[in-house]
Amino acid sequence: MKQRLRQLFSFILKPLESGQVGPSYKESHRTVLNVVGALFLALATVSIGALVYTGKVGALIPALVFLGVGGTCLVVGALGSDVAVSKMWGNR
Repeated sequence: MKQRLRQLFSFILKPLESGQVGPSYKESHRTVLNVVGALFLALATVSIGALVYTGKVGALIPALVFLGVGGTCLVVGALGSDVAVSKMWGNR
């Protein structure tokens, strides 16, 4: 199942998985990335709720941004290698 999901999201994972693991990588970075992704998805849900409630199309922009960032964080946190997580976190 994980391999199928990795193939499905390869357009996100491939660019991030080239190179080496950063020198300051910790296993907790993956957990933090998943938590941040979940928080961004919660913000996307609130934005979509505002879009439905108000009917203003202006709420679509934050919803799409939060959905994209949250989805990317969760995909990399759940399916990505240590190199991908290290690149998302920063190699410093």
